[in-house]
Amino acid sequence: MSFMNRTEVKLILNQLKITPRKNLGQHFLINNNILHKIISLSEISKGDEILEIGPGLGVLTEILVEKAKKVIAIEIDPYLCTYLKDKFFDYKNIEIIHGDILKAEIPFHNKVVSNIPYKITGPIFEKIFYKKDAPQGILILEKSIADRLFLNKNYKNISRISIGFNSFMNLISKTTVSRNCFYPIPKVDQNLVKIIPKSDLNPFLLETNTKNYFLRFIAGIMPYKNKQMVNAINLYFKSCMKQPLLKTEILKILQENKFENNKLLDFSIEDYLEICKLFYTYTK
Repeated sequence: MSFMNRTEVKLILNQLKITPRKNLGQHFLINNNILHKIISLSEISKGDEILEIGPGLGVLTEILVEKAKKVIAIEIDPYLCTYLKDKFFDYKNIEIIHGDILKAEIPFHNKVVSNIPYKITGPIFEKIFYKKDAPQGILILEKSIADRLFLNKNYKNISRISIGFNSFMNLISKTTVSRNCFYPIPKVDQNLVKIIPKSDLNPFLLETNTKNYFLRFIAGIMPYKNKQMVNAINLYFKSCMKQPLLKTEILKILQENKFENNKLLDFSIEDYLEICKLFYTYTK
């Protein structure tokens, strides 16, 4: 394995005539200690099939192919993809795919080990982790995102991704990674997290149509998280239904099922799913 420091990364990028693009989340890891923390946390065995999103210059990939049964590396940058195919030409246990992770057909994998682009974290989570038999994830995320995943009883920072993630996955660990561990340096610190799928996923989330309804429902009401639940649901239904339920009807449904008309911030993760299930029944 050849670890790359800042100077080496800049040299290779210059040779490839690549300027890192922030819109693609191109921040290259240049800290050897963090690299080994990722590998240690991943606990990779010879039976693991690993998905790496945005492998970049393949520094992490180089370790993964030595430890795992198979590595699927999806890279959107065509120049980096060509570089990776040349670099790993002699390896038989790696599949390098040039494409957009949100559009690509992804082969089977049981773990995801990646530095996730900030701007598409939510869509990546929905595609990769919000499903039955989801993989484990060992991920570097922007700290603000990781903070929203790791909820305590203070729901002040709750968001759409907080509810979605905690309905499907469990956060096992979260460690701060200095922004100085990357080139170019991102604006904020990152977090290294380990996540695993829930063992008792709610049956409502197992079917595609009901799962998608739940994700749309949460996305629809969370812009109004400082409002009371009746108002938030009413505003969401007005935006997507020709004949939305009246506020009085929404309140009656909630009260009949022992839910108070509190602000969204006062409800638990479990409450959101149960409330969604109520309105799925009434709107079908």
